[in-house]
Amino acid sequence: MGGRSGSVLVLTNPFDVTADVVLRALAERRVPVVRLDPGTDLHAGASLTAAYRTGGRRGILRTADRDLDLLAVRSVWVRRASPYEGPSELGGQERRFAASQALWGAGGILASLPAAHYVNHPWANRAAENKPAQLAAAQRFGFPVPDTVITNSADEAREFVAAQDFGAVYKPLWNTPYAVDGRPHAVWVREVDPADITGAVSACPHLFQAKVPKAFDVRVTAVGDRLFGVRIDSPDLDWRRRQDRMACTPIDVPEQVARPIAAYLAELRLVYGAFDFAVTASGAWYFLECNPNGQWAWQPAETTDAIAHALADQLQKGP
Repeated sequence: MGGRSGSVLVLTNPFDVTADVVLRALAERRVPVVRLDPGTDLHAGASLTAAYRTGGRRGILRTADRDLDLLAVRSVWVRRASPYEGPSELGGQERRFAASQALWGAGGILASLPAAHYVNHPWANRAAENKPAQLAAAQRFGFPVPDTVITNSADEAREFVAAQDFGAVYKPLWNTPYAVDGRPHAVWVREVDPADITGAVSACPHLFQAKVPKAFDVRVTAVGDRLFGVRIDSPDLDWRRRQDRMACTPIDVPEQVARPIAAYLAELRLVYGAFDFAVTASGAWYFLECNPNGQWAWQPAETTDAIAHALADQLQKGP
């Protein structure tokens, strides 16, 4: 496949094995790649400079082994970079100040490369991670959506949950880091009963959703106009909880689902999206969510390989 000159800039942490799959594909094509974890590398010898003046600009990223002209970057893959937390040798407000300046400074530079193709642009990613916005977009484009209420009223929540014929579930609005006794603890989608709902709901908005009487789940990974569907059969309500117990098989994506996926991606300015659906016995595909930066390398080998090459195509071609 042809493509323009210039490097691909990959923003991710050093332990991202999913990124490695795509980087191998780019290496086979002899596409130059620079990998950067700005939240940590800029405290470990790397430097980033951008200069702006009337009629021109320049930008340079210097790492241990090369200098990268930021104006010549063909594509930026925004993967799983570490958060901007500031240098570890600082403490208190100094570290918080440094972290916020890095987010708005380095993050702003890397999000503003004029000739680059972003997969996805970080600002589009952040907007598309908002679950209320996801549900609103899904409605606009004709996806069936489970009845949902987001509320901090315990009375509203109880009334909603009690009215659902097939039961209801609770899911977090954001995957906030959470620990129990100092150990990381995942908050999974779980069934909820009206009696479970207490006044503690008033502390923040909670998302409650009608339970879909599903026959199976489907993950559709979208890369540009290419769709990769996988049927997921799991004994768990939330298949992510015990992935060793689920079975995945490729599945065709029907046209009535493919069309709104394309519209959704265009509306939210996404090149990549990981769509989750609950499919009923009658064949209705209920939209659950779209993770604009979802993992995909856990899928069957042929699907994982196809997604990796589709991403490599996007990054190689540039804008």
